[in-house]
Amino acid sequence: MTDSVTPSLAQARRVVVKIGSALLVDPELAAPREAWLASVADDIAALRASGTEVVLVSSGAIALARHALGMPHRALRLEEKQAAAAVGQIRLAQAWSSVLSERGVTAAQLLLTPDDTEDRRRYLNARATLDTLLGLGCVPVINENDTVATAEIRFGDNDRLAARVAQMIDADQLILLSDIDGLYTADPRNDPDAQHIPVVGAMTAEIDAMGGAPPPGYSSGGMRTKLVAAHIATDSGCAMAIALGKRPHPLAALRDGARCTWFLPGTDSRSARKRWIAGGLTPMGDITIDDGAIRALVQGGSLLPAGVTMVEGEFSRGDLVRVVSKTGDELGRGLSAYKAEDARRIAGRRSEEFESVLGWQGHDELIHRDNLVLL
Repeated sequence: MTDSVTPSLAQARRVVVKIGSALLVDPELAAPREAWLASVADDIAALRASGTEVVLVSSGAIALARHALGMPHRALRLEEKQAAAAVGQIRLAQAWSSVLSERGVTAAQLLLTPDDTEDRRRYLNARATLDTLLGLGCVPVINENDTVATAEIRFGDNDRLAARVAQMIDADQLILLSDIDGLYTADPRNDPDAQHIPVVGAMTAEIDAMGGAPPPGYSSGGMRTKLVAAHIATDSGCAMAIALGKRPHPLAALRDGARCTWFLPGTDSRSARKRWIAGGLTPMGDITIDDGAIRALVQGGSLLPAGVTMVEGEFSRGDLVRVVSKTGDELGRGLSAYKAEDARRIAGRRSEEFESVLGWQGHDELIHRDNLVLL
């Protein structure tokens, strides 16, 4: 891969930078690493001065509150995490606001839940807010709203949140600052023969298999969630980098060519609506289809109930579902025109049978091609 096709932070128009708790918080003091934070703020101010719009996705709220609440190391129950987030979000926002304002940059805070990215109306509202803030010269600082998130409905890590935000605002680059300088063929902490991969041209099963277990400590991510983020970002036409964040001025180092792994963006010919569908994080069910239906989808058709062999999960009309083969391979994602109960009743049937089965005549398609994305 030549340098001419490898992305460069120096050329970024709009970039999302994700920073995890393990980088931002000193675990002994449960306080921000002030010198490091100042160096990142210098980098952000330099990017803004060069014309690059910057959005931060920053962890650290719960970690910043642990000592103050007398629970520095033990595992927290859900309600304790929510309480810690309520205390820590104030500290996190103050830390970013203070260090950025010293450099003439205005910070803004947004707290998001998966519902804010999975519900189309809320997704568009969040995008409009972010576009307005960027137009006003602000640096939005985003985190998951852990004060209200439940165990069942949450991102669980900010890698995927950052990728969804990058998709939302049409960022051309997503930077995941990490405790490692990129993707390796194996975990370099355990395998001395692990080789660094400077560029990933496309996400494949082989690349996915390189994701390992999350590291210990405050971090909840690890390489596995970064590769999930890479799927979301690159499918949206956004380049992504995994770069070493521990060093001072990590963004300046990346701009100047420091070693990292770049994931190249795919050719993004989808509409904004289809990019939103493809990036959905919480499918509510699975629809298994036969070989004839697969051929119809590949040729650009809609998914008809006649080609459905099984419907799993509980979902409502308009919910995101996966479309899978008989062997369980994910073929695509789409918005169902029927709730799960009705979809099961018409599975395998032709449209002229719907009225006698349901008592009313519904859509001919279970998923219309305009609401379907093949992966």
